[in-house]
Amino acid sequence: MNTCSLKILRSISLVLCLLVVSALSPVTSKELDRIIVIVNNDIITKQELDAQLDLIIKQIREKNTQLPPVSVLRKQVLEREIIKQIQLQLANGTGILVDDNALNNTIDKISSQNNLTVREFRDVLEQDGYPFARFREDIRNEMIIARLRQREVHNRITVSEQEINNFLATQSAQGSVDDEFRIAHILISLPEAASAKQIAEAKNKAQTVLQQLQEGADFKQTAISLSDGQQALEGGDLGWRKAGQLPTLFAQQVIPMKVGELSDIIRSASGFHLIKLVEKKAGEIHLVTQTKARHILIKTSDLATKEEVIKRLQQLKERIESGDDFGELAKTHSEDRGSAVNGGDLGWTNPGDMVPQFEAEMGKLSNNQISEPFHTQFGWHIVQVLDRREQDNSEAYTQAKSRETLRQRKINEMEETWLRQLRDEAYVEYKIDL
Repeated sequence: MNTCSLKILRSISLVLCLLVVSALSPVTSKELDRIIVIVNNDIITKQELDAQLDLIIKQIREKNTQLPPVSVLRKQVLEREIIKQIQLQLANGTGILVDDNALNNTIDKISSQNNLTVREFRDVLEQDGYPFARFREDIRNEMIIARLRQREVHNRITVSEQEINNFLATQSAQGSVDDEFRIAHILISLPEAASAKQIAEAKNKAQTVLQQLQEGADFKQTAISLSDGQQALEGGDLGWRKAGQLPTLFAQQVIPMKVGELSDIIRSASGFHLIKLVEKKAGEIHLVTQTKARHILIKTSDLATKEEVIKRLQQLKERIESGDDFGELAKTHSEDRGSAVNGGDLGWTNPGDMVPQFEAEMGKLSNNQISEPFHTQFGWHIVQVLDRREQDNSEAYTQAKSRETLRQRKINEMEETWLRQLRDEAYVEYKIDL
């Protein structure tokens, strides 16, 4: 089916929907004129757009950012609403739902994060002109879209060991493994399979924007007015990211930049990008308290009750405190064969290495102190702390975070491509000029 036929079918479908609505409830021509845009088989009304526009204006003012002309801002908000509508339609068509229980739990968490009860939170929203019923549906839609993106993008991302090794080698060579960057972004987008004319026009627009910024134009306001990026209405702010979390396309330019500096125009399949380095900070040293300990484990069985096991461990503890060697007793009595051959020695452990009950008991002890018998999923233990030390765990921390860093980078890049494809494939018809 060609594009023209598809558009006709969608238009017919929409007309049928409107006829059904008019049969149920008379609709005046004035009300029909309030349809701003048709998105596939649904619509966005002027009332819906105005409500979102008011909300965005409040958010921008709260950040003390100068507002662009309302006509420009309206177009940006409408584009965001179109993208949101397309995602919600896809989610609805594939059975993604958020029930009231899940929604209520999320709203409870949001209220708690603001140190308010749900009732207090609702009152604050209402006083601020944000109806609670609308807030609930906005949150529900955000949750639906998050689940859609999880299914369509996040679950399809994989990171290989070779990618992790290459990433660590590259970051080490640049000397910026833990450095963090706060960057702002402007995108002048291109459609898929863009023509030479479209590419030239977008590049000229990007060059004009770069010149305006170099001459002192405010980056945030320019992003709000002109950027096609997902964070346009936040002034293009991408937030704090470690070097490895920067989009691959930006990393080489951003890392050597000075705070406040603008990048050159960066070309990608999605369009032309401009980057500003807003802030930069050196990576933190990750100090952890490591514990060196040893233990004796005895398990209950058909032949050894809980009471008998506890009694045996109490007797072993008394013998050690009277001078017997812990290591020798562990070799002959402990049922943890992995550590028993080493006298019960567990080596140096980091926080989180042991099961919570074991770690909690170990944390109560001073050096050379022996615990009372305690239970974990593995059996009954006594443990002795031999030493503690502060250790710079930055390298291990970086290794552990590398996979998630690469995964998030891939998610960001794939989401941008996926959203652009959804937008290009959707039927969008503007009914009135903004």
